[in-house]
Amino acid sequence: MPESSLGGTALAGLAFTAVAAVLAWLASVVRSDVSLVDRVWALLIVGAGWVYWALLPAPSERGLVILVLASVWALRLAVFITWRNWGHGEDRRYQAIRARNQPGFACKSLYLVFALQALLAWVVSAPLLAGLAGDQPLHWLDAPGLALAAFGLVFETVADLQLAHFKATATHKGRVMDQGLWRHSRHPNYFGECCVWWGLWLTALAGGWAAAWSIVAPLLMTVLLLKVSGVRLLEQDIAERRPAYRDYIARTNAFFPGPVRPRGD
Repeated sequence: MPESSLGGTALAGLAFTAVAAVLAWLASVVRSDVSLVDRVWALLIVGAGWVYWALLPAPSERGLVILVLASVWALRLAVFITWRNWGHGEDRRYQAIRARNQPGFACKSLYLVFALQALLAWVVSAPLLAGLAGDQPLHWLDAPGLALAAFGLVFETVADLQLAHFKATATHKGRVMDQGLWRHSRHPNYFGECCVWWGLWLTALAGGWAAAWSIVAPLLMTVLLLKVSGVRLLEQDIAERRPAYRDYIARTNAFFPGPVRPRGD
C-alpha cells in the first residue's frame, strides 16, 4: 500500500479518536466527572481500528483477527470500568487534577485529559493498522502472538473478577487484597493488559517486518502502566493511607508475577 494512502488512513483514525474524545468531554462537563475518560479510552483505541478496517481497500485476514481480539479486550474493559465506577462519582485521581487546575477546569480538561487520551489511544491503535495493512496470509508464526494476547485477556479478566469479589465481601473491608493472582503480583490486571498489547504487536509482526514500527503501541502501554497512570500513580501514597500495604509491597512483585517473599525479608 502506498505510504500516502496509509498515512491518510492513520489520520482518519486520529480524527475519530479526537471527535469521540470531544463528545466524551462534553458528557463529562454535564456530569462534572472527568473519570468518564477511563470508560471510553479502550473504545477510542478499537474505534480507530474499525475506521482503518473500513477505509483500507483490502484489510488482511490477520488484521481482522487482531481487530476482533482487540474489540473483545476493549468491550470487556469498558464494561468492567463502567460497572466498577457506577454511582461512585469522580475518581479521586481526577479530583486531585481538578483541584490543581482551578479555576476553569471544565474547559482545561478538554486538553489536559481528553485530548491527551485521544492522542495516546491513537498511538496504541498502531498494531491494528499495521496488521490490517499487511498482505501476508495467516501462518504458524501468528500463534505465539495470538496466544500471548489471549492469555493476557484471560489473566486480566480473572484478576479484575478476583478483586471485585474481594471488595464485595464485607469481612475484607480495610484489608489488602493478596489472594489469587494478587498474591503473586500487586497489579496482575496491568500485567495481563501488557501481555494483550505485546501479543497483538507480535501477531502484526508475523505478517512482515513492515509492521515493526507499531512497537510504539506496546512500549507506550508498558510505560503508561508502569510509570505514569498505573503502578506509580496508584502506589504513590497508598502506603501512607494503608500501612498494611507496606508489608504487601515488601513480599510481592509490583508487576511480573513471582513467588511470594517471606515476611521480614
